[in-house]
Amino acid sequence: MKIRPWFTTISSTIVLSLAFVTTSAQADYAYGAQRRAEPIYDYARVLSVEPVVRYVTVRSPIRECWEDTEHYTVDNRRAGVGGRTLFGAIVGGVIGHQFGSGRGRDAATIAGTVIGASIANDAARRDGGYARSEQSRPVTRCETKYQSHEEERVDGYKVIYVYNGQKYATQTPHDPGKRLRIRVDVRPAP
Repeated sequence: MKIRPWFTTISSTIVLSLAFVTTSAQADYAYGAQRRAEPIYDYARVLSVEPVVRYVTVRSPIRECWEDTEHYTVDNRRAGVGGRTLFGAIVGGVIGHQFGSGRGRDAATIAGTVIGASIANDAARRDGGYARSEQSRPVTRCETKYQSHEEERVDGYKVIYVYNGQKYATQTPHDPGKRLRIRVDVRPAP
C-alpha cells in the first residue's frame, strides 16, 4: 500500500494542532484555577495619615422679625348727622303743612319734609359729618436674609504605608489607624 504525500502532511498537521491545543488548554486551566482562588489579604504598617480637605460655602437662611407700628386713617360718621336730618325733616314738614289746603296741604307737607331733610343733611355734612381719625396698631414684620460661611469637609485620607520594605500611597474614605488591610496579588512573572 502506498501512502500519499499530501495525506501525510495533513495527518501531521492535525496531530501537531491537537497536541498544541491540549497543552495550552492544560496551561490555561492551571493558570485560571490559580487566578480563581480566594484572594490573599494581609496587613501593612501605616506610616502617615493626612486628611484630604475641601472647603465648601454653605448658605443658611435667617429669619429676622421685629415689631413695627402701622398708621392708618379711619373715616367715622359723626354722631348727630342722622339726628339733624330727622330734625330738618320735621321742621320742613311743619312749614310745608302751613301752605295749601286739602290735598295740596298733604303734598306741601311731604315736599317740606323732603326738602327740610335734604337741607339739614347737607348742612350736617358740610360741618364735618365724617370725622377722620389717625390710628395705629402694632404689626409684626419679618424678612429672610441669607448668611454664608465656609466649612471644611473631609473627602478622605491620604495614607502612606509600608509592606515588605516598600512604601505605597493610597486614599481611603476613613482613617485606617496603625494598620491597613491590603490585598496581595501573587502571579507568575511572564
